[in-house]
This record gives sequence, C-alpha cells and structure tokens, in this order.
Amino acid sequence: MNVAGIDFGTTNSSVALQTGDARIELASFTFLGSETLSSRSVLYFEQSRAAGGMKRTHGLSGSAAIERYLESDEKGRLIQSMKSHLTSRSLTGTEVFGRRHRLEELISRILSDLRKQAEKQFARQIVNAVVGRPVHFVGAETDEDDDFAVARMREALQLAGFERVEFELEPVAAAYTYESALDHDEVILIGDFGGGTSDFTLLPLGPEARKRSHGSREMLGYSGVGVAGDAFDARIVKKLVSPALGSNSEARSLNKILPAVPAWIYANLERWHHLSFLRTNNVREILRSARVRALEPEKIEALIAIVEQDLGYQLHQAVQRVKFALSQHESAEFRFHDGGLDLRIPVTRREFEAWIAEDLKAIEASIDSLLRAAGISPRDVDRVFLTGGSSFVPAVRRIFSCRFGKERIRGGHEFTSVAQGLALRAQQNCDAP
Repeated sequence: MNVAGIDFGTTNSSVALQTGDARIELASFTFLGSETLSSRSVLYFEQSRAAGGMKRTHGLSGSAAIERYLESDEKGRLIQSMKSHLTSRSLTGTEVFGRRHRLEELISRILSDLRKQAEKQFARQIVNAVVGRPVHFVGAETDEDDDFAVARMREALQLAGFERVEFELEPVAAAYTYESALDHDEVILIGDFGGGTSDFTLLPLGPEARKRSHGSREMLGYSGVGVAGDAFDARIVKKLVSPALGSNSEARSLNKILPAVPAWIYANLERWHHLSFLRTNNVREILRSARVRALEPEKIEALIAIVEQDLGYQLHQAVQRVKFALSQHESAEFRFHDGGLDLRIPVTRREFEAWIAEDLKAIEASIDSLLRAAGISPRDVDRVFLTGGSSFVPAVRRIFSCRFGKERIRGGHEFTSVAQGLALRAQQNCDAP
C-alpha cells in the first residue's frame, strides 16, 4: 500500500514515500532552476484576459507560485502561512478577485499539487497518508482549538484527494528518523523548530522500544510553543530593517514633532507576504505626505521604493541570509540590493540574541515544563535530537547544551526529517501484525 508521509509546514512542505526496495525517498521540486526536497507552502493567484475580454483567474502553488510572483510586473495575490490560521474560528477564508475561498479549499490546492508531484515522480497512485501536526497549533489555547485545526486539515486533505489519513506529532515523526539509525535504546528529547511552532517530545527509542510499541509509541511527555523561525525573522525586520526605512524617524507637523509614518505600515513588513497589502492609494498618499514632512526623507523614500515595487520576498530573503550568517559568525552585514536600493547594515549576534530574548524564554519554559511534567531530570535524557531551520541558531542550541551537555546534542536532515519520519511511521504501520 502506498502511504505517503506529508509534512505540511507553515513555510515549506515535503513528501516522502517508501519505495519498492524499502528505502524512504523524498519528492523533489524545482525552484529557480535548482532541485529542492521541499516546496513553499504558498498560493499565487493572478488574472488574465481571455477571448472576449473576460478575466480569468489562474492559481499556482509551491515553487511555481513564487517564481510567477517574482516575474510578474503587476502582482496578483500571494497567500502564505495558512497553517498558522487553522485554529481561528473567525478566519474562515478570504476573497480573491471577487471569489470567496474557504481556508480548507486553499490548503487543499497545495496538498493536491504535492500529491500529484509525488505520484508523477514515484509513478504510483497516492491516496493514503500519515500527516504531521504540531503539538499545539499557532493560536491554540485549549485542546479543542487543536482538535478544530486537525479537523480542518483533515477536510483539506480529503478535498485534495486523500482517502485515508492519520496524523502524527511532528516531533515524534522526527524521532522515527533518528531511531532508524539506532542499534540500542535511548531516552530522547526531540526538538522540532518549524516556521510557526517549536515542538518538543520526550520518548524512549530503539530496537526494544520499537518492539514494545506495537505501532503506538510510548511518550513520556510533549510540549510546544507558537514561536519559531517566522518570529525570529520578524524581530530582525523590526529591529534592524525598519529603522533604516524610517520606523524611528520623525516629521514636523504644525510645529509639533511626530512619528513620520504610522507603526502599522512597518508591521506589514514583518511578514513579507503582507507587503502587497500596502500597495493602495491610501498608503501611497500617507507615504508621499510623510516624505515631504520627514526629517529623514531619504529613509521614507527607501520605504516607498520597497512598497511600490513589492519587494517583500526579496527583503525577507536578505533577512534569511543575515540570520544564517549570524549562526556562523559573531557579526554579519545585512545586505539588500534591489529596486535601486543598496542597504548595508552591520549587526552582531549579541544584538540578534537580545531581540529574540523573549522568544528564547518561551522555548526554555516549554522545555522545562515538559521535563517537570514527565518527572525526568536532564541527566536522564540520553540524547537530544534537533531538527528544523531554527535549530541552527546558536542561542537556541545553547538552551539545550546548558541543560543536557553539548556532547548529547545531535542533528541531521534538519529540513526533511519530519517527512522521512512520517513515511517510516507509515511503513511500520503496514509491517505491524
């Protein structure tokens, strides 16, 4: 039976499948001419004129959506981070070019395209899946909120053509990947850092633990927090980029000194796909007026250029680059060269860590509450396995090395271990008597 492992993430998604020789393979995607093992969790809609002057709406998902968005002179509608809205009972959907789309329908389009790409690559029909889910979805305050999000995901998967679906916690899926190389039993703490959530699970792994499980793993405890890579990026934009675009600038108005630009405009910079919402006549008028009155008009001019040319994606790619550089070095330079702009801003790792200090405290609190609830001391944990892009951030790794010791920390397959683990879970379910 062909059962895929699907990691539908806030930012990226992956698909894995057991092939005929019992190996786990990942579906591959093409992005800007290069092969990648994940696809962006985005949708892009645009309109074109058909015969007779009628407008037709076209939709793309994944890497193709980003490519089309970048090459379009007149931008359409780009929708991202849909997973983060699954707990919201008030956000049922959105309108695109006059047509209302339910959130479940939008997500199903991404999932359907993922399924079709996997079917094409592996040359087999895929209608069954083990799908990852966070310990707690973004915005979840109760178990009912998490159940509501899972129900919406299940409907989206059914709309995408999947017939039989099981859900598994994403950190547990990562544990399956780690366990595949184990020849002895260990008590493992799994840390899975996604775009929207950071999730932690404590469980025994290894050959004997697998025999005892009979397909249902014993968990010593789990916890999660709605803080991850997207939050780190937003801090960089707010503290580093926005000041260069006038967020701290002032303007003279009727003999008073006031902020040059309303704060809500800069808030839209913190999520790159929100930048398109600023391309309105109202915002244009606000910015033109601010430029005239501003004490630092050149900064407002730079903000106008980014808004008018819809450079949100390019801006946040630059944020990703400097975040990665700060994971490798004590200092780096934020560089943004696009749309006639040339921003170069030095930044240190210490500054970055100060900006994300509250996020780090939330992660620490989640880990400590997990250990307390499980009645496990740090010395009883044999290994810590970290996965996900933000696991590379030194301040994040330091949280674990301080508690468990640097020698016990492991990593690997940081961007695909959840999908691989979901496929392994599917394989073990099929093998179980």
